[in-house]
Amino acid sequence: TAKLMVFTLVQAAARKWRRLKGANQLPLVVEGIIFNDGVASRDADKSRAA
Repeated sequence: TAKLMVFTLVQAAARKWRRLKGANQLPLVVEGIIFNDGVASRDADKSRAA
């Protein structure tokens, strides 16, 4: 019965979950690129460093 209760709770929680947008940009985040309003600002960082 414990498994059934956990399964039911997970199903109820899953109804409220939503897919993250921009999951394809995760590698850029791992590289340390900063995003401003959803736009990568790597060009601005390079121009500041020069």
